[in-house]
Amino acid sequence: MAESIDIRELNERIEKQSAFVTNLVTGMNQVIVGQKHLIESLIIGLLSDGHVLLEGVPGLAKTKAIKTLAQLVDSKFNRIQFTPDLLPADVIGTMIYSQKEERFTVEQGPVFSNFVLADEINRAPAKVQSALLEAMQERQVTIGKATYPLPSPFLVLATQNPIEQEGTYPLPEAQVDRFMLKVIIDYPKLDEEKLIIRQQIKGEAADVKPVMTTNEIMEARKVVRDVYLDEKIEQYIADIVFCTRFPEKYGLKELKEFIEFGGSPRASINLALASRAYAFIKHRGYVIPEDVRAVAHDVLRHRIGLTYEAEANNVTTEEIVSKVINKVEVP
Repeated sequence: MAESIDIRELNERIEKQSAFVTNLVTGMNQVIVGQKHLIESLIIGLLSDGHVLLEGVPGLAKTKAIKTLAQLVDSKFNRIQFTPDLLPADVIGTMIYSQKEERFTVEQGPVFSNFVLADEINRAPAKVQSALLEAMQERQVTIGKATYPLPSPFLVLATQNPIEQEGTYPLPEAQVDRFMLKVIIDYPKLDEEKLIIRQQIKGEAADVKPVMTTNEIMEARKVVRDVYLDEKIEQYIADIVFCTRFPEKYGLKELKEFIEFGGSPRASINLALASRAYAFIKHRGYVIPEDVRAVAHDVLRHRIGLTYEAEANNVTTEEIVSKVINKVEVP
């Protein structure tokens, strides 16, 4: 009985403290028409301290959505356009010799920012992509012999176009795994498309003003950690991830030949964190199985390796995740 009262109190507290989410969503909707899933995913990344990879054809407002979120939070924002001739120094910075001081000084790159938009990340070669690895995982950058901490919050929001394969470099597994969510962006609905046309013809750009500070984001992240995650939900998350590794143990023997490797422990951690943030966005103080299911595709789609048999049979990670969450028993 005591626990149920605690949950009720927690629920009321989270409901009050998550009120700012409405301001963020309203601010995003001023600029972005529709794309509810995209907006929610960016806010989940922001609240969970997780990087987000957006994939979709050009013109679906991926870059605009990221820029708008950065404007709504009073923070430092840098955009890096990834191109085949980019160098690691263009991202993290380099040592520059000062003739006046007769010594090398550090010139920090655009990665020293709260929000970093890595636009078309798959356009740059692997050595440039890997320059982001340390920054994304350890929240620090090593230039020369010195290591420099990155500002807090620090978020990499990357975009990639799945259609053009010429002049692109697929992200290595280690790099993709650093992204908490991989979100697939779809076309807007018909009525949304008409609204987009109407807005663009008017030519009136929405005036986006900050609704939060970086300190408020850091405080909100602490509150998100208070969202109650029951032991049964923990078990449910572990079962989902284990099912991607050993599908035969969960009655999905037919998937065994299609999966080369399943989700790592990072998948379990991110599934739990994203579920909490999703519950928080819904102004709820506890996680329910529907929260886990809502974020499962975005957390797992880039963490499952497919075999040649899967590619020959046109089996996608999307289908595998769907089968897994439909099969694993819901608590």
